[in-house]
Amino acid sequence: MQHIPDAMTGVTLPGNSTVEFREYPVPVPGHGQVLIAMKASSICGSDIRAIYREHLGKGPEGYQNVIAGHEPCGQVVRVGPGCKRFHEGDRAVIYHISGCGVCDECKHGYMISCRSEHRAAYGWQRDGGHAAFLLAEENTLVKLPDSLTYVDGALCACGYGTAYEALRRMQVSGQDKLLVTGLGPVGLAAAQLGRALGATEVIGTDISSSRRALAVDLGLVDHALPADDATLDAIMDLTGGWGCEASIDCSGAASARLLALQGTRDWGRCAYVGEGGEVTFEVSKYLIHKQITLYGSWVTSLKHLEELVERLDRWGIHPDVTCTERLPLREAAEAYRIAADGQTGKVAIVFE
Repeated sequence: MQHIPDAMTGVTLPGNSTVEFREYPVPVPGHGQVLIAMKASSICGSDIRAIYREHLGKGPEGYQNVIAGHEPCGQVVRVGPGCKRFHEGDRAVIYHISGCGVCDECKHGYMISCRSEHRAAYGWQRDGGHAAFLLAEENTLVKLPDSLTYVDGALCACGYGTAYEALRRMQVSGQDKLLVTGLGPVGLAAAQLGRALGATEVIGTDISSSRRALAVDLGLVDHALPADDATLDAIMDLTGGWGCEASIDCSGAASARLLALQGTRDWGRCAYVGEGGEVTFEVSKYLIHKQITLYGSWVTSLKHLEELVERLDRWGIHPDVTCTERLPLREAAEAYRIAADGQTGKVAIVFE
């Protein structure tokens, strides 16, 4: 049995591109709660955009100066009264929002869309994974198969879940060529999962040469194109002038969002998952007249997160290949600096 100390160090984000270390008591699980010994806690682009650089978020993105980290994965070390499924020693991914549990969205597993005042996201409104231990609601846990690493699980908690949800809604299959605009961590996830779902050809675009190179080196894309004025012509050349049946923007950049639409074949499907910003385009020309279905997709549901983890186990696929930087908690400042620079794959804080 793991020794559990009385105190732990946690990381908070003051909003000025720095991190702060604070001491906290190790929490004791109450009814329906478990204590998780953290093994991996990865950094999300939303952490950088809405917390690390400055506190931009409101409502569900409003940071409450809690321990950061909303992509946690670890092992159950204490179980509170009333828990029904998880036991000490179980490996678990934490779905990163605890909802009210009684609204329509929560009942369908989409706690991400819960609008109750009782909704609290780990690392945003309640303590997250950037500490040795995390207090979690049992009903937000998904069992992590032995075949998957803790870093695999952490990446599923948000980034891979986000990509999987959008690809699933678009029903990406072997009938499709897939266009991914933005080859950051979520874009890499979309490429890897799109191929696993059967996409016959995956085309990726990004302004970063290092991220394009990583996508190619990992075998996640068939073509990695620089994002510039010639990109659309290149996409059309690669697809015989048709475009791709499915596309997904993972960047949040206006130009990439437009490119995703422009690069989608008539009657195709396009999803936007990259957060923030705005986009302007000719609706008739690029959406209506092309008969395109456009999806806005936000994270995933608890059910689909569990489904994703099961599929990864079955497919023998490891998200952790996209995690190029792994640092201990004491180097959290460097981890956030690297993540904010936007030139690598996924960055994770690891605990062993």
